[in-house]
Amino acid sequence: MSQNPCPSRRTRPTGLRHAVLTLLPVLGLGALTACGSAAASPAKGDPVRVTLGAASGTATVRAGDRLTVTASGGVLTEVTVTDPEGRHLTGGLGDGGTVWTSGARTAPGTKYSVLARTRNPQGGTGEAKESVTTAKAGKFNKVTLRPGSQGAVAGVAQPVSVTFDFPVTDRAEVEKHLKVTTDNHTTGSWGWVRTASGRDRVDWRPKDYWKPGTRVGVQAGLDGVDSGGGRYFAKDHDLHFTIGRSRIVKVDLDHGRLTFVEDGKAVKRFPVTAGADGTKPPRTGVFPLTARDVSAAGPSGSVLPGAACHRAPHHAVRPAPSGRPAPAAPGDAPHRVRAGAGCIGVSQEAADWLRARLAPGDPFEITGSSAGGSAETDHRTPDWTIDWSRWQRLSALAPTN
Repeated sequence: MSQNPCPSRRTRPTGLRHAVLTLLPVLGLGALTACGSAAASPAKGDPVRVTLGAASGTATVRAGDRLTVTASGGVLTEVTVTDPEGRHLTGGLGDGGTVWTSGARTAPGTKYSVLARTRNPQGGTGEAKESVTTAKAGKFNKVTLRPGSQGAVAGVAQPVSVTFDFPVTDRAEVEKHLKVTTDNHTTGSWGWVRTASGRDRVDWRPKDYWKPGTRVGVQAGLDGVDSGGGRYFAKDHDLHFTIGRSRIVKVDLDHGRLTFVEDGKAVKRFPVTAGADGTKPPRTGVFPLTARDVSAAGPSGSVLPGAACHRAPHHAVRPAPSGRPAPAAPGDAPHRVRAGAGCIGVSQEAADWLRARLAPGDPFEITGSSAGGSAETDHRTPDWTIDWSRWQRLSALAPTN
């Protein structure tokens, strides 16, 4: 389609924008706007023809496609693509400047404005404008962020968790839209795992325990992002929380002892029982408390993250997806404190004392000899049970070599 001068004013040939935009059958194409207010170079040679399409080669641009702008009879010198919010769909030139491809995928139900500047072999420059609107999404994915409450105070081992209602097949694309910021430039990494129910989850953990007082921000700019299979996210998420005091519970299985450490100092010790009465022993590793761990209700005290436990008998406290504490036995002598399958038991007095001081994200560090083995291979609790280098490799954006 050739560009014509604006009918509302007279235009000399030397002021013509020397480019032609070919309209392919893309969704929602608007009218061609090629009348610029700035003067262009005098017309030299034939106009450059510009076409829009999808990177897959189809003429129709659907949500989730990468947009391409192609020039024939010349080259593209600049391409700008923006959405109604003024956000740019970034991309780059290739094939000697004849093709521009967006680096990000198009969102559903979004109108993109395209401005393409061109130059032909004779040095003539041109400009073409167009718009394309993608179809609305028919399927959606939802996320749950942890810690769950805005402005929460969490422990030094608290990971950032993003759990998805449906599988995520394009993990790298999703991870690109997730960001964690801190006020002290904490080093950390995302890692993809699964919940006990098999749902996809991506966690961000610092290299070492958080520094107390750190302010953390989580931005999930997922609105319009395809999680795979044409299932999109419908909104962005923003979460802020703060790291509280350092409180660590150290459990020594070999000596049957639990030590509560606050700000680096041992404050209280309690005897513990593990794998009592022929039940399975607990697993070793580092287990951050969850909100459910801290608030678990029942006829007995509960203090230990059930992620360290094997699945308990039906009459015991049932583990949550990320684990749940074992019951204590009120009135029992320390050496007779009962423990659920694979869990650690403490007296009711110890349970009450600990629960009054613990918060989500406070870590239990369980060490010693255990027939229950290490939690290192448990896909539900790898955040602190594998070393830093292995954790980084769980990122979808980790280097492949």
